[in-house]
Amino acid sequence: MPETNTPKTLNKPDGNLRWVICSLLFFSVAINYLDRLTISVLKTPLSEQFGWSNTDYGYITGAFSFAYAFGYLFGGRLSDRWGVKKALPYFVGAWSLFAGLHGLCAFLDLDETITAIAPEIRTAFPYLVISFVTVPMTAAGFIYGRIALGLCQGGNFPAAIKTVAEWFPVRERATATGWFNAGSNVGAVACPFIVSYLYAAVGFQLTFYITGAVGLVWVIAWKALYRTPEEHPKLSPSELAYIRDGQPESEEKPPQVPWISLLGYRAAWAYLIASILAGPAWGFYQFFVPDFLQKVFSLDQGDTAKATASFFLVATAGGVLGGWFAGKLLAQGWSLNKARKTALLVCALCVVPIYFAPFVPSVWMAIAIVGIAGSAHQGWSANLFSVVGDTMPREAISSVVGMGGFAAYMTGGFVNIITGAILDKTGSYVSVFAYFSGMYILSLIAIQILVPVIGRKSKAAN
Repeated sequence: MPETNTPKTLNKPDGNLRWVICSLLFFSVAINYLDRLTISVLKTPLSEQFGWSNTDYGYITGAFSFAYAFGYLFGGRLSDRWGVKKALPYFVGAWSLFAGLHGLCAFLDLDETITAIAPEIRTAFPYLVISFVTVPMTAAGFIYGRIALGLCQGGNFPAAIKTVAEWFPVRERATATGWFNAGSNVGAVACPFIVSYLYAAVGFQLTFYITGAVGLVWVIAWKALYRTPEEHPKLSPSELAYIRDGQPESEEKPPQVPWISLLGYRAAWAYLIASILAGPAWGFYQFFVPDFLQKVFSLDQGDTAKATASFFLVATAGGVLGGWFAGKLLAQGWSLNKARKTALLVCALCVVPIYFAPFVPSVWMAIAIVGIAGSAHQGWSANLFSVVGDTMPREAISSVVGMGGFAAYMTGGFVNIITGAILDKTGSYVSVFAYFSGMYILSLIAIQILVPVIGRKSKAAN
């Protein structure tokens, strides 16, 4: 039988307020990345100033990933319970405060250490055990700061995905997701230049204070501009009809869906597995690519900022192109299933060459290879997020996205710790790049097995 579930063609509406809402999401994500990546840009000068090892830095970035995982999980739940109008400004305001408070670590004693229970790497072939580890007091300060930051930032993406599901018809969801997700790359491109300039001008303390304050401006804009589609006074009737046409029906007061019941959906399991396998790659790119480029190609701080910005600039196009590509296929009459999976396959294949990044002789060749892989990851994410919207009930979308983010960042926390330990033991990134080169293909295989046809009829597990 031919596949169904192809979205019908809708007449264009009067007005584009939905894209104004998408622009708010774009800037929230850009600020999110500015605040989280400040530490990766300053890794070398902070490590020299405070005496951190690569393993110490691995604990700092791992702490963020673990906390972000819980923030993603509970942020998705709170977004479903409170609604994004209330939840998202709480998330942004809180993480902005904690981002600024990182600067207070300057007042900690440089010579003091602290011992705590944490994952530790042992043996020449690294594996994880839980034991007591000792880190400098300054590293501990950043660890606690990153935990607070991660808990608050985790709710950003589940809330944004829910906003897109409420404000966009099915055929535009991947494109809208790609556009707001591009904020991560824009924030990442701007971060090396902004942070390097601020660090040179005012030092690391004021750098954290200033970047943390930016999010408060966004909260004011959100409060002034955001309403739900049904409540927004500037939304035209034709645009509201365009948004609602083709969307799945939901109750006015949708029931709270227990987390355990979400595991009864094959699509939820597919998303979780893909999140575990491929999801940690982006955290690695964020926190270790600047160090990889700086150390492998002997760059100074200024050249590292340019190289890092170039990497994220290349990666910027991926989310938009990935969403556009799937939308283009849908517009040409492809089924939802075939369009989504074709887009995912193209993205997965573009990551494979990342294995060769440590072996190339030129920094620009490395940037091209890793940048294309980062771009493919963004396109992959845009379509994978949209798969959740395509297959799950509206009242459960944020919760499922939150569960997937939890799985990805919990796994990513261990990946960051392992990466730091590998660097201290071997000084080489080869094994890490080799790992990520094949994870997207494995993820797509899992998706195909669990969700043979993307659509409402393939959502149940039994």
